Amino acid sequence: MSAGRQRVALRLRDPDAGEQRTTNLELFFDLVYVFAVTQLSHLLLHDLSWGGAAKTAFLLLVVWWAWINTTWMVNWFDPDWVGVRVLLLFCMLASLGMAIAIPQAFGARALLFAGSYVALQLSRDLFAVSSLRPGQPLRATFIGVSGWAAMSAVPWIAGALLGGHARTLLWLLALAMDYAGPALRYRLPGRAAVPVQDWAIEGGHFAERFQLFVLIALGESVVSTGAKASELTIDTARALAIVVAFAGSAALWWLYFDEVAVYSQRQLRGHDEAGRLGRNAFTYWHIPIVAGIIVAAVGDDLVVGRPSAVLSAAGRACVAGGPVLYLLGQLGFRHSMIGTLTRKRIAATVAIAAWGIVAQSVSALALEAGVTAVLVALLAVETRNRLRQALKLR
Repeated sequence: MSAGRQRVALRLRDPDAGEQRTTNLELFFDLVYVFAVTQLSHLLLHDLSWGGAAKTAFLLLVVWWAWINTTWMVNWFDPDWVGVRVLLLFCMLASLGMAIAIPQAFGARALLFAGSYVALQLSRDLFAVSSLRPGQPLRATFIGVSGWAAMSAVPWIAGALLGGHARTLLWLLALAMDYAGPALRYRLPGRAAVPVQDWAIEGGHFAERFQLFVLIALGESVVSTGAKASELTIDTARALAIVVAFAGSAALWWLYFDEVAVYSQRQLRGHDEAGRLGRNAFTYWHIPIVAGIIVAAVGDDLVVGRPSAVLSAAGRACVAGGPVLYLLGQLGFRHSMIGTLTRKRIAATVAIAAWGIVAQSVSALALEAGVTAVLVALLAVETRNRLRQALKLR
């Protein structure tokens, strides 16, 4: 590839060019993950057991890894370049294959799931290697990334072909290899670890991509509530359940976008170790944030479906555990970004967990109303404090 073509393929790091924005193609790519998140929430809803939770968590980690690695790649490569555009459309097709296979990923469609994932990973990483000339720092990064992807491809495909306990063990090994890669800086035999400094990112675009994925997950909560309600008679209890479920989703949105999204973009902008922050805070700590939203969406479905019923332990775990997981993810994200925690969010997390434990005999509606009340109280206190600080600065 000529140097001129490479300048087109790579996003330029001109400090005077302003922040990059998410392109229409990236938004189009994300549509597949709307479907994937819906598939994951339905999988958990239809198997509320430890086994179902473990399968859903595993598949979420795979789906997330496919999306996050593509997000890193597109932060460096320009989607308006034809080659990158074709690659992203192929990755979108492979992601669709993964999403279709999710309900039977451990069964009849194991090969479709694993094969689609491996095809996505290898095609993206090998494209990056072939598009960069020797000597460019990113080329060394993608040689390491593609090497690790090739190694993990073996247990992915072997597990899909073997089935049974062998599949589970091989897939756990493959996923562990995928997630260990960044932490070990993609060290390969005969090659040094990739310097984190080479992972320079455009902070505004990078943070925006994660915000959009959080919106995808939150959208599933709204869709789940609406879809369930549309199938049933709307009496007083169910109408209240719809309002409470929506208020809970709105509170989760508020707690992320009124604080987390703001300081994450501010912290990434111009940071000397933006790549390290992107790896630790975004790549890893957004997993419990997204997982919490998906679990909460399952809880919304249960509450809207039977607002007057007393939920099982698994149901209570969804209603209360989803927001707890979400807040824990935000606490970890904050600590990873700026090295501090907030007592208000810790207190809210403990309060929701305690309510989920003690409220064993209350109705589903009362259970979720208590959880939502804590979330609303938390955002009200944080918003009041923020407004007071703003007035003092005037």
